[in-house]
Amino acid sequence: MSSILFITWDGGGNVPPLLGIAAELQSRGHQVRVMGHAQQAEFVEASGLSLVPFTTARAFTCGGKNSPFDYLGVFGDRAMGRDVLAELADRPADLVVVDCLLFGPIEAVAASGTPYVLLEHTYAEYFTRTWMRGPMGTGLRIKRFATRELVRRARLRVVATLPELDPATARPVPANVRYCGPVVRGTPAAPATPTVLVSLSTVNFPGMQACLQNVLDALATLPVRGIVTTGPVIDPADLRAPANVELHRYVPHAQLMPQASVVVGHGGHATTMLALSHDLPVLVLPMHPMLDQKMVGTTLVDAGAGRLLTKRAKPDALAAAIRALLEDGPHRAAAARLGAAIRAQSGAAAGADLIDGLLAQPSVDPSVA
Repeated sequence: MSSILFITWDGGGNVPPLLGIAAELQSRGHQVRVMGHAQQAEFVEASGLSLVPFTTARAFTCGGKNSPFDYLGVFGDRAMGRDVLAELADRPADLVVVDCLLFGPIEAVAASGTPYVLLEHTYAEYFTRTWMRGPMGTGLRIKRFATRELVRRARLRVVATLPELDPATARPVPANVRYCGPVVRGTPAAPATPTVLVSLSTVNFPGMQACLQNVLDALATLPVRGIVTTGPVIDPADLRAPANVELHRYVPHAQLMPQASVVVGHGGHATTMLALSHDLPVLVLPMHPMLDQKMVGTTLVDAGAGRLLTKRAKPDALAAAIRALLEDGPHRAAAARLGAAIRAQSGAAAGADLIDGLLAQPSVDPSVA
């Protein structure tokens, strides 16, 4: 069996796919450890894995009021890369699996000669053609990161999404790209009564509380049960909830989605794929123009499985969109078709299979002379 080091960061929806694949590999007998921010320990350990905290990397939490420069500081943190090299010097790994946004560790691992895999927790189209060509990619290049070359040199790029939703698959993909599917588990939802689940981001985005209040005001006009999880950023006490809505800081989505009829979210890839795995249509309200949220919403609209509005949408418009998604129609068949595609294979097992296959190659397995 092999020693595998996973590298992550406290970003929200980027973490579950990585932990799902890591836990699957550990269950197969590999020696697996995860390196990330110290505050991730509880979440990592809940997956049965061990966390090695960064020691000199800059502090970061997704719940803070972070500017784009703060995110750039994390993605291009060469101190994080040095922490990774120190860990590898202390306990060498046969393979490093890195969150695709962390170019500090990617650069360091590439320079060390250790084989590495990029885990892409969103569409490949967004990562290579929007994110890398946008402000973040430009900022990294200003900091002298050879982003395109580092991506090209990855032994694998494991993309944790549905290929049919990823616009990148409309063209030939690079040779090192492989799709494992979303790392989520779901069953077709069977709500007892029309139920709308609302969950925006764990990240502190500007205008998110006002958006959530507009959704609450919209739900007040509909004959539905509303369940809202506010997350760590928004205090439920700061919201006006109508009588038909339950407010919670946190309840696991996997517990709530089987009861839901429709999900209202911000277009986070992880939450959206989990909703689809339960055959649920989604109303997407993107919180930030630089992220993948609008692309996720657009692909759902194109697939016929959702609606897309801005985060400034008023209660009347929100109510109309939710009402339309609650009705029977082709959007439900579209969501069910995508849900069946997600459930057709385990994303965690498929991702682990890809990594196992790579480890079996002589050029990766250090036990082979």
